[in-house]
Amino acid sequence: MSTHSAPTPTADALGDRLAAVRSSVRDAAVRSGRDPAAVTIVAVAKTFPAERVAAVADLGHADIGESRAQELKQKAPELGDRVRWHHVGQLQRNKVKDVVGTATLIHSLDRLSLARDIAERAAAIGVVQRTLLQVNVTGDPQKAGCEPAEVLALLGRVRELDHLACVGLTTIPALGSDPRAAFHRLRELRDAARARYPEVTHLSMGMSGDYALAVEEGATLVRPGEAIFGAREQREGRQEES
Repeated sequence: MSTHSAPTPTADALGDRLAAVRSSVRDAAVRSGRDPAAVTIVAVAKTFPAERVAAVADLGHADIGESRAQELKQKAPELGDRVRWHHVGQLQRNKVKDVVGTATLIHSLDRLSLARDIAERAAAIGVVQRTLLQVNVTGDPQKAGCEPAEVLALLGRVRELDHLACVGLTTIPALGSDPRAAFHRLRELRDAARARYPEVTHLSMGMSGDYALAVEEGATLVRPGEAIFGAREQREGRQEES
């Protein structure tokens, strides 16, 4: 399988990309009658080297997302406290130790067994780990996440665990589906959950191709990657997310 190398963007190009994303978020928030300050941009750095993440941090952007626990483990010591890490990819139980306490927010909690492992690790190192519950809104068998009908019950069980706080919901729409419909549905689920569990406030949704739609539908966290960092190295037959 061949790869296609992408040129490394200059610091000026990264600055222009970041400014464009910030402007799009601001415009989308204003269109929907929201405060732009209520939306956090999480720049997803999957596959990008630590040097490029550092360049974005130098531009004053601290919230960085990683999809892979191994990359987070490698990059976090290099970036230190210049970055607030978010783990946005599917989390395997045997990688929990590499993420809990390093990520300020885990966006991919999707089952009770994983919640228990996260809580156990958080207790061992004396932290309260913030998480989001991932929901498979579109029913895509290729996507992780609990079923929409399971949200309230799972939140109730997670809420019983010490050292873990679930503060919102996240989703990734199925390829080819209407992202706005998926984002709207997640907001409805969040609103229903918040009526019972007031701490469930966040909506993490929207990547490079649809983050403006997500803001219009109420996203509090968006996850663009290539829109900020530039093109990823692509493998034939494979499309990277975010």
